[in-house]
Amino acid sequence: MRVTFLGTSGAVPTTERNPSALLVEREGDRLLFDCGEGTQRQMMRFETGFDVEHIFVTHLHGDHVLGLPGLLQTWDFNEREKPLTIHAPAGTRSTIEGLVSATGDTPSYPIRITQDNPGDVVLDAGEYEVRTFDVTHRTNAVGYVLVEDDRKGRFDRQKAEEELGLSPGPEYSKLHRGQPVEHEGRTIQPEEVVGPPRPGRTFVYTGDTRPVEQTIEVAEDADLLVHDATFGDDHHDRAKQTAHSTAREAATVARDAGAKRLALTHLSTRYTGRGWELENQAEEVFDGRVFMADDGMRVEIPYPDADREFTVELIE
Repeated sequence: MRVTFLGTSGAVPTTERNPSALLVEREGDRLLFDCGEGTQRQMMRFETGFDVEHIFVTHLHGDHVLGLPGLLQTWDFNEREKPLTIHAPAGTRSTIEGLVSATGDTPSYPIRITQDNPGDVVLDAGEYEVRTFDVTHRTNAVGYVLVEDDRKGRFDRQKAEEELGLSPGPEYSKLHRGQPVEHEGRTIQPEEVVGPPRPGRTFVYTGDTRPVEQTIEVAEDADLLVHDATFGDDHHDRAKQTAHSTAREAATVARDAGAKRLALTHLSTRYTGRGWELENQAEEVFDGRVFMADDGMRVEIPYPDADREFTVELIE
């Protein structure tokens, strides 16, 4: 699973940071979360590819959606035929429809708009699903959690062949599917050669929010939590007034959830060139497992049982 940060600024863009957007790639699927101004150019710049079938909108503030009209029009210019689904909070359909037709024309490819309540499964892709969860902001807003299904346990081929006398073929497949097989007068049970299910990965994106219990619940043991961290300690009161979070509050959520990694995003322009200050504040709570997201940052999330490491690199 790969996460590419396309926009990490707060409400106002800077020369270094675009408004909110990130793209998740999983086994060939590309999922776009929020679409701030200039998102399509960031997709080109950081070479994420444009083959996106689902866009997940956390809320309708401009810094999270003003990139939609341009991106949709570019797809139309490129003679897109594949359907697109835009997922958005309940009660926002008319505004999304307005963004879709903002240029005066409706794209020629099919567009479906869903209105989602907290707790809805908005995408069931078979091996994973994307659900909404409740957040607290100044408008209808949701966060999104991508949860992979458990994978089959490891097959002990050496035991199957050397101890049980099995040969590669249909018997292996049946056992791996959890079905017993008959071999040389005895019944071999799957658990004799198949280990316990292996956990998948969990990715959580809050969008704009105050720290809330719901995030702690969905981010339990998450491999990566991307959390609003608009302000530092010096503007804690401002964070409350505007329904955002401080970096320290985001770190507290990650700690209480037992998340493995925390990415801070939606940085206020007050901290231009000083994002490290917020990272340091978060480190005091969530030591060694937090980083300030930058535009063009690419994160590789390995399976929990994989030999590979969680990596973060900045695309130039």
